[in-house]
Amino acid sequence: MSQNHKSIVGITMGDAAGVGPEIILKSLAHEEIYDLCAPFVIGDAKILERAKGYVNSELAVQTITEEELDNPDFQFGTVYCLDLNLIPGDLPVGEVSSIAGHAAFEYLSKAIDLANQKRIDAICTAPLNKEALHKGGHKYPGHTEILAELTNTDEFSMMLSAPNLKVIHVTTHVGILDAVKMINPERVYRVIKLAHDTLKKSGIETPRIAVCGINPHAGENGLFGYGEEEEKVIPGVRKAQEEGIKAVGPLPADTLFFRTVRGDFDIVVAMYHDQGHGPVKVLGLDAGVNITVGLPIIRTSVDHGTAFDIAGKGIADEKSMTEALRQAVELAPKRV
Repeated sequence: MSQNHKSIVGITMGDAAGVGPEIILKSLAHEEIYDLCAPFVIGDAKILERAKGYVNSELAVQTITEEELDNPDFQFGTVYCLDLNLIPGDLPVGEVSSIAGHAAFEYLSKAIDLANQKRIDAICTAPLNKEALHKGGHKYPGHTEILAELTNTDEFSMMLSAPNLKVIHVTTHVGILDAVKMINPERVYRVIKLAHDTLKKSGIETPRIAVCGINPHAGENGLFGYGEEEEKVIPGVRKAQEEGIKAVGPLPADTLFFRTVRGDFDIVVAMYHDQGHGPVKVLGLDAGVNITVGLPIIRTSVDHGTAFDIAGKGIADEKSMTEALRQAVELAPKRV
C-alpha cells in the first residue's frame, strides 16, 4: 500500500510523566505499524528523546509541521512528532503535574482539530492522569468526555475490546448510585444501537448483542432490587428488537461474559463501569483497547493508566498501544 493510501494516525502522547512516551516508542519500533498506517506523535519531541534512554531505543525523533500531514512520507526507523513544546525537559517522571495535565489536554485538542479538518484519519491516545488533568485546569472525568465536548457529540459510549470480548457501557465514570439513577430505557436503547451500528460497520452483518442486568441474576423476576430491570432495561431492549436488532436481555452478568468469550454473542452491553471493565481486565491489561463510539472521528486508546509507579523504568508493555493502533486503522475510513 502506498503512503498516500495509508490511514494517517495521530498518537497523542498523554501524560508526559507517565508511561505514554515509552509505550509509543516501543510500539513504533514494530515495522508492521508503518506497513499498516502513517503514524506520528502529537506531543513534545524532547520528552520522546528523553524516553529513548528508558527503553534503549535507536529510533530517530524528527519534528514535522501540520503541512507535512497532507502528503506524509513516514518511514520506519523514525518517530515523527508534531512538537507542541509544552513540557520542560526536566519534568519529574512518575509524579502528578499540572503542567503535564494541561499538556495532555492540548495534545488531544490538537488531534481533534486535525481530525475535524480531515488531515488525519484516526486518533490513538496514550493514557492521561485525571488528577493531573484537573490540576491543569481541565475538569473532565477523562478522554471520552473531552472528545465528546470538543466534537459536539451528545450520544457516545465507551467500548472496550479484548480478545474474544467486546463490551460497551451505558454509564461509565460515575458512582454506582448515580449510575443506577442515570440508566433509563432510552439510553439503553441508544447504546444497543451504537453497538449494532459500530459492529455492522466493522463487517458483522447481524451483530448478536447481549444486555446485562443491573442487579444480581438480572433481578430474578423481582427477587433482587426494586424492579430496575423491568423499569430501566427491558423497554430499551424491546425497542431495539422492534427495529430488527438482534439484542437479548437483561441477562445475569455473572455468566454473560463467559458466554460471550465462548462465542455466544458479539458484544455485551454493560450497565456501569466496573461491570464491563472487570471482565476485560481479567483477560489482560496489555490486550485491551478502549474505543469511543458515536464520535464523528475514530478514537482508540490503550486500556490502562499512566502507571506512574513504573514510568521511566522502560518496562511498560506496549501490547495495548500496538493493538490500539491496529484497531484505529481497522475502523478508520479508507483513503483512495
